[in-house]
Amino acid sequence: MAPILQPAPATGSGFDPDYLPVFEDKLFIEGPLVRRRLVNFFVLLVLSTVIATYGVLADSTATVIGAMIVAPLMGPIMATAAAVVMGSLPRALRALVLAVAGIATVVVLSYLLAAVVPDVAISFTGNGEIASRINPNLYALLTALGAGAAGAFITSRAEIADSIGGVAIAISLVPPLCVVGIALHEAQYGPAMGAMLLFLTNFLAILLAGGGVFVVLGLGALALTPEQARLRQRAFAIFTAGILIVALPLSVTSYHAIRHAIDARRATGVVETWLDDSGYAVLIVNVNGQEVRVAVEGAGELKPAQELADSLADALDRPVIVMLRTVHAETAASKRPE
Repeated sequence: MAPILQPAPATGSGFDPDYLPVFEDKLFIEGPLVRRRLVNFFVLLVLSTVIATYGVLADSTATVIGAMIVAPLMGPIMATAAAVVMGSLPRALRALVLAVAGIATVVVLSYLLAAVVPDVAISFTGNGEIASRINPNLYALLTALGAGAAGAFITSRAEIADSIGGVAIAISLVPPLCVVGIALHEAQYGPAMGAMLLFLTNFLAILLAGGGVFVVLGLGALALTPEQARLRQRAFAIFTAGILIVALPLSVTSYHAIRHAIDARRATGVVETWLDDSGYAVLIVNVNGQEVRVAVEGAGELKPAQELADSLADALDRPVIVMLRTVHAETAASKRPE
């Protein structure tokens, strides 16, 4: 048996040229084993979709994490970024087509898997795994950029390639696509769009941040023809434009989330002040536009609700409608017979 050749260690901090053949073999599905590697890709993709779909429906974070580790979808996306940096249009197109085929597979399969689950078991508000993926914000973009950069760095280093599983957990690819399929099955098009926005954020972040890291490490320092250099420039321009486009709705979502948090904090302070010396405590304060839902618990007399409504209107700087619910509570201690 011929000895297994290991790439020589790099002497600098950049990309090791001796590692290039191994790097290409890991990322690009080509050569005599194409059929076998494609079968491996789609088998793992199908299995990860099954795990992620039912993990999401069961609201099981551990199960969803397991699906992220199994899912192979990051491979062709990272391969697309590497091919662009290397100026190889055929490789970039093949990798991108495989990524798109994988995306379609996950959405369609999760749609079909959701069909065997009773509708009453699917919740878009009470299920944390679903709710966390239908309202992405700028934090999702920043996380995805960091994970994309980490994925590219790990892929370019033979000695730390085993750490790629951690990146797979950090950047969510298959679970949001599963939420898209589930939401489409339930005709919940708003949540479906939110989950797809999260996926596109992660997808574009891998391309932009991953490609940027490959360039910094020197993968792009290989001899490029003028045409290949133009291809790389145009591709990065497209990646950047895509990031800017998805950043707009993410910014809007983040703004609304921040405003909601500020309003909730102000409203809670007003309610606590209104309850001073009343014997009641705050249970819930929920601000939704002009509607403020307040639940308090205790015993005794409360100040007029109109006073609370006026104070909330001043604090929130808009007219409000207060829906107040009081929970009567009593305490009693048993007496021991003497």
